[in-house]
Amino acid sequence: MNTKAAPPPLLPQRLSLVAQTVQSLREAIRAGHWRTHLPGERELCAHLQVSRPTLRAALEDLQRHGWLDVSHRQRRRIRARPAASRRAPKKEIAMLSACPLLEMPPPMMFVVDVLRDKLAEAGYATKFHVNRACFSAQPVHALDKLARQNPSAVWLVFGSKEPMQRWFIRQQLPCVVAGSCAPTVALPSVDVDFRATCRHAGGVLLRKGHRRLALVLPQDAYGGDVVSEEGLREALASMQGDAQLRVLRHDGTAPHLCSLLDEALRLPNPPTAFLVARAPHVLAAMMHLMRRGKRIPQDAAVISRDNDPFLESTSPVVARYAINQAQFARRLSMAARQLAETGTLPAHAIRLMPRFLPGETV
Repeated sequence: MNTKAAPPPLLPQRLSLVAQTVQSLREAIRAGHWRTHLPGERELCAHLQVSRPTLRAALEDLQRHGWLDVSHRQRRRIRARPAASRRAPKKEIAMLSACPLLEMPPPMMFVVDVLRDKLAEAGYATKFHVNRACFSAQPVHALDKLARQNPSAVWLVFGSKEPMQRWFIRQQLPCVVAGSCAPTVALPSVDVDFRATCRHAGGVLLRKGHRRLALVLPQDAYGGDVVSEEGLREALASMQGDAQLRVLRHDGTAPHLCSLLDEALRLPNPPTAFLVARAPHVLAAMMHLMRRGKRIPQDAAVISRDNDPFLESTSPVVARYAINQAQFARRLSMAARQLAETGTLPAHAIRLMPRFLPGETV
């Protein structure tokens, strides 16, 4: 059993100001704003609105990469850039998913759309790759081939599992995980704080008097699904009472999910509240409970861990958690840009807190 203490949560990181300053200076030089020499540091600081330490770090970067010549007590001389460099193609950021864009949940489709816009504004081309083999338990061959054929500044992976994450670490390829990493994997990631979400959901249900709860998850739970169960158990443990949790792990199909619900309802003391992951499974669970004669929320409460626009159109309206999808996309964009422009990014887990929408099912 791993007894190592978990690291404390780290603050989200913005795109490095030094990297932005380097980019601004490069663009000004390319545009011919300064032709032979750069102005003095005081003038540049005033022009760029940055501190002198930030400016000096950016100038050192430009000098290292051959943009400037520095002589003692003289202004920095701009080196002539080869024509090929000025016409260099845009850097490309690759997105990798197990399913096509049109099969993604609408909120995630929106994230990808905003992400593409943000990266395009920063001068990056994006390419969306769909390769289910890369998400298998043995993804090495598929990942080797994909990376070899598509060299990219950064890889943004959606819904990745531990074998894929470890491959990126071994290959030392720049990668940002849109989702959660395995506990022992050190990659930068952006995800919803599912532990806090489910801990809050447990508190909501307990305050409503429910003591027999069910958590509905896919049976191949990973990342955010794992910490969802941990968060809900933390909420129940805080009661120090007789609250019980039953986890229903389904194979992703409605028939299997419904059979698990039937088994739970036949128990001597069946669950009276259901916290369900994935919006489509929420709809299946609610309809099946009502088919079995359960009134919602009088006989059974339902909370959706995730949001989808169609949940606002159900009757009763589903209680659920919703994040700001544009904020999610911005965080991914900033992480990808920092990694592409500086070559480094701390392996921080950026977690976004969703908003609880009470609905009518609790």
